[in-house]
Amino acid sequence: MKSTLKKAGYSKVQKQVHDVFLQFTSKIVFFIIILFAFKLFFAGHYTPGGGFVGGLLAAAAIILLMIAYDQKTVAKMLPIDFRILIGAGLSFAAVLPTLSFLFGTPFFTHQHTYINVPVFGEVALHSAVIFDVGVFLTVAGAALLIIKLIAEEDA
Repeated sequence: MKSTLKKAGYSKVQKQVHDVFLQFTSKIVFFIIILFAFKLFFAGHYTPGGGFVGGLLAAAAIILLMIAYDQKTVAKMLPIDFRILIGAGLSFAAVLPTLSFLFGTPFFTHQHTYINVPVFGEVALHSAVIFDVGVFLTVAGAALLIIKLIAEEDA
C-alpha cells in the first residue's frame, strides 16, 4: 500500500533535489581531490606520497562522481577502459627497470639529471617518476575496475 506522499511523487522530488546538490558539489570536490592527488604524486620523492597514494586518491575522486551520477554518465564523462589503464601502468612500471637492467645497471637503479626550465629554473628529472606513473595508473585502474565490477554486479 502506497502512502499519499509517494502517490503524489514527493519521494521523486526529494531525491531529485538531493541529487542536484550532490552532483554540483561532487564536480567541485572532484577537481580539488584530483589536484591533491597530483600534488601527492609529485611530492612522493621527497615527502610521503607517490604513485600509490596518488592513484588511490585519483580513484576516490572518480568514485565520488560514480556516487553522485550513475555509472553510464561517468563513462560518458571519462571514457576510459580501466583494463587498458592497468595494462599501461604495468608497462610503465615494468619497462623502465628492465631497460636499466639491459644497459648494465642493477634492476631498480634509477637515473637522474637536472634541466633548466624557463619559469622554474633548475628542475630535477628522475627516471623513478616514470615508474611512479606506472604505479599511479595501475593502482587507479585496479581500484576503479573493482568498484565498477561491484556496481555492475549489484545492478
